[in-house]
Amino acid sequence: MTSLERPPLLLFGATTASGAACLELAAQRRVLVAGRNRPMGWPSGAFLPCDLEGPPPPLDALPGGSVLVSFAPIWSLAPFLRALLGQAPGGAGEAFGAGRLAAVVACSSSSVLTKRFAANRSDRRLVERLSEAETSVEASAQEAGIPCHILRPTLIYGQAGSYGDRNLSRLIHWMGRLPLLPIPADTGLRQPIHARQLAAVALHLADNAGGGPARVAIGGDTCLSYAAMLQQLQRAAALVDPQHPASRCRLLPLPNRLFQLLAAPLLPLSAKGFEAVLRIQANLGPFAKAHELLGVEPEAFPVSPLAMGNRPTPVSSLDAPPEP
Repeated sequence: MTSLERPPLLLFGATTASGAACLELAAQRRVLVAGRNRPMGWPSGAFLPCDLEGPPPPLDALPGGSVLVSFAPIWSLAPFLRALLGQAPGGAGEAFGAGRLAAVVACSSSSVLTKRFAANRSDRRLVERLSEAETSVEASAQEAGIPCHILRPTLIYGQAGSYGDRNLSRLIHWMGRLPLLPIPADTGLRQPIHARQLAAVALHLADNAGGGPARVAIGGDTCLSYAAMLQQLQRAAALVDPQHPASRCRLLPLPNRLFQLLAAPLLPLSAKGFEAVLRIQANLGPFAKAHELLGVEPEAFPVSPLAMGNRPTPVSSLDAPPEP
């Protein structure tokens, strides 16, 4: 499919690492960025001032036949999409039958799966919000008669433009500050996905709307233990900067029961934090691999560029909720 054949994009969440990566990958196609803030350097003529928490823009402001791609919180997108549909006098079918939107690709989070049995109220509420929002977005798309794909990424990381993640960058930051980091001797599996990989998957689904799964839990191309993930991050930090303090942090494996005992004081202070620490031992994967969906060669973890924890960087607040 050539750039002229690809549908235009209506992009929400452009000021996230994934959104910025999407803009880079979609450089040769028509993109209308919608949001509160125009990305730095983005032309004003291709920007639609819009607040997902406020009233939607008029339907005729949208590019005809466009695909809505969102990296913004899905719980904000869901009521917005419903309100957008409600503008049409004849209902959803008329609104989208006129060709304003061709499909929806929305980013949710794998937390809807990995935290569904959480003991703390905060994580249970997060699962409820994600699940309700996914159902609402899918119902809106079904009412409109257009394809809908829900992406459930796990552990988004990496740098894109001036935006970095708030997942693995935090781990690099803490390894740079601590001389010693206790971890369980037996750690669970993780499958981090780079912001660029997630953006590539979203664009692939935008160009092949209606093909592939309606909901897909997606990760990177490497599934590895939490301990191995930390070690790989240390090596990557040392390659970027041989003096990076994260590379000097010593990982201290402890028997799992001893690790749980040491984490116990966190429980009265933060049930969510306590459960997050214990989740280091749980397998959060494996999920579908990005390269399999894209039909390309796999990329070894970690994919560059990383958001390094030793320097300030604008960190996205809209990427999927972090998971330890």
